[in-house]
Amino acid sequence: MGRPSVHAGAGRPRSRRSLGGAGAPLPRHHAGRSREDGMMRRELPVFLVVGTLTVLVDLLVYRALMASGLAATAPAKAVGFLAGTVFAYCANRRWTFGHRAAAPGSAARFAVLYGATLAANVAVNAIALRILDAAGPAVAVSLAFVAATGVSATLNFIGMKTLVFSHARRTELP
Repeated sequence: MGRPSVHAGAGRPRSRRSLGGAGAPLPRHHAGRSREDGMMRRELPVFLVVGTLTVLVDLLVYRALMASGLAATAPAKAVGFLAGTVFAYCANRRWTFGHRAAAPGSAARFAVLYGATLAANVAVNAIALRILDAAGPAVAVSLAFVAATGVSATLNFIGMKTLVFSHARRTELP
């Protein structure tokens, strides 16, 4: 009573790093997973905040170009998306993935990723506008924007995590 639980026969508290008996180490495929899980738990919420701000820039530029008549739908969508790109690169590099300085090639990898996700964004937006045409322009434009943004945001997080910022040496923020 009142004593910490001990693993049977081991004489010491049971290790959280074991998956079974007698303090057996985690299998090799689990090594480092808790650190990776912790990084994901921090990175994903920060990515969502940065992404929300990026989407706001995208939306404001897109709507302004559409309302002013300065650009047709697809170019306005492309310019809005690109307007958020500079902000997204800097904010995600610094705050989401914790890199103080750009690693060699990270800007080029980011540009390739954003080029691909720009194409996906504009394509999903166009397809959704065609599908939602009967709903009226205000509803169609809003829903198409959400669909296009959801697809490109998912692709961007995966790409930034695995291709763009995985190669740079990570420096923890204070």
